[in-house]
Amino acid sequence: MSWCPIRLLSTETHLTPAPTVPDIVRNNAIQLGAEAWLDQLPSLVAELEREWSMTVGRPYTDATEAFVAKATLKDGSRGVLKLLIPRDDEAARNEITFLRLADGDGCARLLAADVERDAMLLERLGSSLFEVGLPLAQRLEILCVAAQRLWRPAPDCGLPTGAERGRWLVEFITSTWEKLDRPCTERALTYALTCAERRIAAHDDERAVLATATFTSATRSRPAPATSSSTPTDSSRSLSSTSASSCAATPSN
Repeated sequence: MSWCPIRLLSTETHLTPAPTVPDIVRNNAIQLGAEAWLDQLPSLVAELEREWSMTVGRPYTDATEAFVAKATLKDGSRGVLKLLIPRDDEAARNEITFLRLADGDGCARLLAADVERDAMLLERLGSSLFEVGLPLAQRLEILCVAAQRLWRPAPDCGLPTGAERGRWLVEFITSTWEKLDRPCTERALTYALTCAERRIAAHDDERAVLATATFTSATRSRPAPATSSSTPTDSSRSLSSTSASSCAATPSN
């Protein structure tokens, strides 16, 4: 099932160089058994270029869980193509649902999506807080503002709840600790599980809001109109270059 609110302007074909996959994305894909996805990535990018009438350019080298690259739409507007590494979970569906609900307020606007192909076309934002080089205190303030803008009721949205994420964490922490031959102390393990249990206990469906993680390197400014004096500080929106695995309905304060 695909979703695409933009008008397809052309189906003309053109030759595009095969995409360069950052080493960390390639390694993560191999670790997840997604070698076939890597092999098919050039044809997938070419298909989406035709279907979404865009030209895909240079990839972002700081991505980890997805192939993320600059894109230029047929009308000249700027976008970002994001192709998540296939997983045995609902990562793509959750991220697409989250972005649709946010509708560009507090995060990059979703221009097109295809759940089956783990594909998204997002608006391209400006420089990240890391690139701008703002003082740490100012960066943290902007991160909090960006996160708060996303908080809103989202009943029956289908996203995992804080309680569900907490239960997932308990299973993941416990199994990984054993799988890695107990790399930390039992005290550290107990503390981590206690934190997860607190998250489970804190969830309240009636007080839950839409939420996600924000990062300095992934929070970017939305370019202001030529007539505006807006700065990265007052126009910042979140654009994650990794999978939105933390998208969840969580309790508000």
